[in-house]
Amino acid sequence: MLAVKRRWLLTGMLATLCIAGATWLAVGHFIPPPPSSITIAAGAKGGAFEYYADRYREILARSHVTLNVRSTGGTGENLKLLQEPDSGVQVAFVQGGVSNNSQAPSLESLGRVNYLVFFIFYRANETLTDLTQLKGKRVAIGPLVSGTRVVAEKVLKVSGVTSDNATFLPLAGRDAVDALDDGRADVLFLGNVLEAPVIQSLLRDPGVKLLSLPRAKALTRKFSFLYRLDMPRGVVDFARDIPDNDVALIATTYSVLVRDDIHPEIVELLARALVEVHNEAGVFQQFGEFPAQNDPEYPMAESARDFYKNGPSFLQRYLPFWVASYVRRLLAILITVLAIAVPVFSYAPKIYLWFLRRQITQLYRDLRLLDSGVQPGASVAELQDRRGELERIDRAAGVLPMRHSDLFFELKTQIALTRARLDTATTEASHGTRSPANYQSFSWPQALPGGD
Repeated sequence: MLAVKRRWLLTGMLATLCIAGATWLAVGHFIPPPPSSITIAAGAKGGAFEYYADRYREILARSHVTLNVRSTGGTGENLKLLQEPDSGVQVAFVQGGVSNNSQAPSLESLGRVNYLVFFIFYRANETLTDLTQLKGKRVAIGPLVSGTRVVAEKVLKVSGVTSDNATFLPLAGRDAVDALDDGRADVLFLGNVLEAPVIQSLLRDPGVKLLSLPRAKALTRKFSFLYRLDMPRGVVDFARDIPDNDVALIATTYSVLVRDDIHPEIVELLARALVEVHNEAGVFQQFGEFPAQNDPEYPMAESARDFYKNGPSFLQRYLPFWVASYVRRLLAILITVLAIAVPVFSYAPKIYLWFLRRQITQLYRDLRLLDSGVQPGASVAELQDRRGELERIDRAAGVLPMRHSDLFFELKTQIALTRARLDTATTEASHGTRSPANYQSFSWPQALPGGD
């Protein structure tokens, strides 16, 4: 009986391990762990996108996730990289008004995260008051693939400034600043954020001026993706009175886009970084204005929408990122194992009884076959072989569980009767005498256990 219990316990443990192993493999395939490294397409060096990408990298590093920042030519290149499966880019900054979901259906948004302000700088020895005065100038408006260039060309065109009467230079970020410093450019048209080091440096440079746009409001009416922003006098450096007058600027918003196959836990981690970086009030935005919980051009990623609405999940609130990730997967495994194991183990007693009855039935068949062989004329050696077979059947019957004592005693009775006939036959074979009456068959059960 103890051997049976051990055997069934071992069988149950092996079955549980097999189910758990199969479930782990299935969960690994259908619920893979989040990657430990991702890449974001930022933009030109010294630009707004690189500035914020560096801040995201610091935040993700606290959760032991590496954010690789790739410098690009701007929004156009970012979109291309994000849509190429083999580019290695999973996240990118994309300026509003350049593309949408119909043109890039495989992308999802984490929301609009900030204003991209268009700063127009020129040398301080000149006096410029309107965009129309940029005719004949060398204007750095960014590479062909940049979103800033798209906006710059549209804004300059309505002002009468085109590539026919001005020189457009494909320079952005630090390269554009260097061109202004060494005289290769007259004007910089930079899409950036006020906090970026390159913008702060230019605002404090006495040899450079920032152009205020008196007709900025009219531009927002002509281009729906543009906003008018006002930079108050002294807001950059109050003590030094920078800027020394109110400045009217134009801006657009930009999004952080992800591939639709990115891991949802990475999306949640990025959403947390966006809130930490962009949620505060600034010179141009109010508290809580960004990141916006919608995007007019792309569908929102579900994990990001849930995070903005409900905050971090219970596990993310109390556990480190990777610990929460493993706990979530273990819970998924546990639920799956229970969903499989509970029905299986509910049928286990029935299956066990079926196997038990099958075993008893086989013992009865073996015993009946053995009994039929105890016939007149059998030699002592043949009877001894049958005695060995009978002992085997007796040992097998001895391991029946006590809860099935009725089956046990019924089988034991039949074994005892067969043993008595075998003893009689052996004695008579040894002395050469025969009593045919002793070879009458005993009555067997009308039906064997299990219905056989």
